[in-house]
Amino acid sequence: MLEIFQYQFMQRALIAAVLVSIACGVVGSYVVIKRIVSLSGAISHAAFGGVGLGYFLGINPVLAAIPFSIISAMAIGGVRQITNISEDTGIGILWSVGMAIGVIFINLTPGYAPDLFSYLFGSILTVNNTDLYIMLILDLIIITTVYLFRREFLAVSFDEEFSKVIGLHSLLIYMLLLALVALSVVVLIKVVGVILLIALFTIPAAISKQYTYNLRKLMILATVVGIILTSVGLILSYIFNLASGATIVMVLAAAFVISYYIQG
Repeated sequence: MLEIFQYQFMQRALIAAVLVSIACGVVGSYVVIKRIVSLSGAISHAAFGGVGLGYFLGINPVLAAIPFSIISAMAIGGVRQITNISEDTGIGILWSVGMAIGVIFINLTPGYAPDLFSYLFGSILTVNNTDLYIMLILDLIIITTVYLFRREFLAVSFDEEFSKVIGLHSLLIYMLLLALVALSVVVLIKVVGVILLIALFTIPAAISKQYTYNLRKLMILATVVGIILTSVGLILSYIFNLASGATIVMVLAAAFVISYYIQG
């Protein structure tokens, strides 16, 4: 079993599993607590527009997805604040528009996009050193931001109305939280793809929430759970020659079901 980690691509994949689990454990805890899973899904699909833009401009699609994802997050978060459109309607519109923009940019790009499938459904086995550096930097930004604004995020996540009463700029904090979701999306894109990444956002945190309500412990436990389950999915995908992203998601889902019945 251990000999498979002698290969460099498996070593990089395992490091990627750790890095994505950190982002999921930290930001995913807020996503589950604040119940913004569908909003996070919209951001993830809108990020595909950035991937398409990267192909069109001839730059790393992951790098192009960073500003595109953040702008999309701000747009989605601002729907309920500055328009009369209901939030779920706005989410549905921006979800579809982001994907459509990505498809159009790719269609306008000469030639063939050979690794496009990996951005849709993930391919952790194809992660390269550049991807790892990007993931590491984004993880550090996420951890630093959460540490600096931990009290504000806590207030907005549990009681946004109360945070307004005590004088917090709740809208700015909420937008900052969505920006962290956007950065986490970019971390996850190459591992499970924009179609499946919502599972990594929610399942480790959902499993961990069954065992603790302390936010700090929840983040740590969700990170550990994510590392273990993502690594198991990675190994199984290699052994049985299955799609890595889909296998990881199925392992996460199976673990959630088992945990639910154990707690039940």
